[in-house]
Amino acid sequence: MEAVFTAVAIGFEAVGAAAMIIGFAIAVVLGVRSLLRQEGGQAAFTVLRTTLGAAILLGLEVLVAADLIRTITSKPSLEDAAILGLIVLIRTLLSMSIQIEIEGVLPWRRAMFTSGGQLIGDAVARDRAAARKAGPDPT
Repeated sequence: MEAVFTAVAIGFEAVGAAAMIIGFAIAVVLGVRSLLRQEGGQAAFTVLRTTLGAAILLGLEVLVAADLIRTITSKPSLEDAAILGLIVLIRTLLSMSIQIEIEGVLPWRRAMFTSGGQLIGDAVARDRAAARKAGPDPT
């Protein structure tokens, strides 16, 4: 049974890494599209930074889940619990600082909870709306 949960944890780790890699690609595409629509370098940089931050945030959330699965299913020890606690603390602090960068507000002051996936979806939706507004694709 432990082998199954180890495989599940590895699957979660792969999904977390893939979320960051795919999110990076989406961020670059959205940034380039913003430049092609002649929205300016500042707007393109903001889109790139926000979308990339959201992808990293989503990946971190999945990686925390992988660590939890791996620790819960292994032979429990005080050392493993301390290591998990430290990893979760570091990833949580990273997630909070990325959210503050993206949204400009402390996480506990937001009216609604927003995940990394929702932020990426919002960025894609904004890009589509801007593309419709700009007219036909300039390429």
